[in-house]
Amino acid sequence: MHDLLIISYRTVLLYILIVVILRIMGKREVGELSVIDVVVFVIMAEVAAFALDSPDQELLQSIIPMVILLLIQLLSSFFSLKSKKFRDIVDGDPTIIIRHGQILEHEMRKQRYNLDDLFQQLREQQIGSVHEVSFAYLETSGNLSVFKHDDVQPVLALISDGVIQHKHLAIIGRTEEWLVKELKNQGVNDVEQIFYGSFENGELKYQLKEKFQ
Repeated sequence: MHDLLIISYRTVLLYILIVVILRIMGKREVGELSVIDVVVFVIMAEVAAFALDSPDQELLQSIIPMVILLLIQLLSSFFSLKSKKFRDIVDGDPTIIIRHGQILEHEMRKQRYNLDDLFQQLREQQIGSVHEVSFAYLETSGNLSVFKHDDVQPVLALISDGVIQHKHLAIIGRTEEWLVKELKNQGVNDVEQIFYGSFENGELKYQLKEKFQ
């Protein structure tokens, strides 16, 4: 009976603690969780299960690891906001799976993404044939973003938080030298001053970071 009361008390307390931690971590859909988010949630669940399975252990031994996990997640979120390189390491980058109706086999193999998965996700978006598709991106969440030929085409970030996206430059057939020259023509001499830059309708568009505006 004593153990039952302890387990009930810990269940309520851990429930409240986990809700508070999740609120602090911020709102995300399940499909938008980063790798670090998933790791934090899995370990947190294990820690909570240990606290309930071992009522004779000090509760503080479970609360401290959960607080540490929260701090790890908050630090990772901070570094993700500050560094595009950190985001790429932790979350990866979207991958083009279909370009102008052609399936990119080498990209699918790199992502360990098979044809059954591809066709299922296409059917879920009422796409009957890959030849209807202009571009399809496998997002870091695992979702497939599909653009038909007659849709507004996706715009790729050429500069993200001051970092040149060489992969995207290659996709549109441009070089870093071209990008730097275009920026200089518009009065920008340092790429790191750019918060976001893209090439739309034959024109380079950009937004300066707040401190340079």
